[in-house]
Amino acid sequence: MFTRIPVTEDRWQELTELKGAGQTYDELLKELIQERNRRQLAERVRSVRKADEEELASLDEL
Repeated sequence: MFTRIPVTEDRWQELTELKGAGQTYDELLKELIQERNRRQLAERVRSVRKADEEELASLDEL
């Protein structure tokens, strides 16, 4: 299945600059989505760790 995604000329140029030689736009978009998902996961992990640090008492305090 193929779908058209409207983008501005500027956005198209930015995508073209990001795309590697021989890489399709589909592959580029997949890579960008994976990177975004990794960043979101890393942020969630940092958030949970920070919450744990704030709630947990150090052994010295016990």
